[in-house]
Amino acid sequence: MNVILFGGTGMIGRGVLRECLRDDSVTAVLSVSRTPLGVSHPKLRERVQDDPSDLSAQGPDPDPDLDLASFDACFFCLGVSAVGMKEQEYRRITHDLTLAAARPLAAANPRLTFAYVSGEGTDSTEQSRTMWARVKGETENDLLQLPFQAYMFRPGLVQPVRGMPSKTLLYRAGYLVTAPLFPLLRRFAPNLVTTTEALGRAMIAVARPDAGVRTRILRPQDINRLGRSPSDQR
Repeated sequence: MNVILFGGTGMIGRGVLRECLRDDSVTAVLSVSRTPLGVSHPKLRERVQDDPSDLSAQGPDPDPDLDLASFDACFFCLGVSAVGMKEQEYRRITHDLTLAAARPLAAANPRLTFAYVSGEGTDSTEQSRTMWARVKGETENDLLQLPFQAYMFRPGLVQPVRGMPSKTLLYRAGYLVTAPLFPLLRRFAPNLVTTTEALGRAMIAVARPDAGVRTRILRPQDINRLGRSPSDQR
């Protein structure tokens, strides 16, 4: 499986990247981001650019990493918190940038699997009074209209594991405070919480040819089921 990954420097993206590098079914990963990952691996290539949505092969020599038809899956983990943002700017990053990357991928390979990290509480009707839920809903709907296999991941509470902290200071503080509660949540409210590991494994699972996943909107219980490790399934 040849994967293109967006947002690999964020908490969720780094967790997804880790699972891709560990999984034998993933043969290569191209990371597209604004800043370097600081990770080295035989399967990993990087494209660092100011506009991660620009998938054009620029310059006189075409970039072989940008043969869009060669990718089997896109794991889109790029996103920002809506805290303190006006709707126009949040829409530009959340909706416009995402679709700018998704459309050429869909045109190049309609068989591609596109896994998008959305959010629990996203409003598919696009009528919510909550700005981020409305914009996320529009983004999901537009992705689902494109001619590839799109899956919307709404993970709810995500526990960062294996040293994958959030870049958002508010979120980091929140995780420190709530970390002792995650074992209790996993035991008594498993449908509300997942981990970066499970999320990464679930994305790989839906991209496999024999996935057979019919629902296109995946919530924590779906992510946890698809993202179970082999030891969990014994």
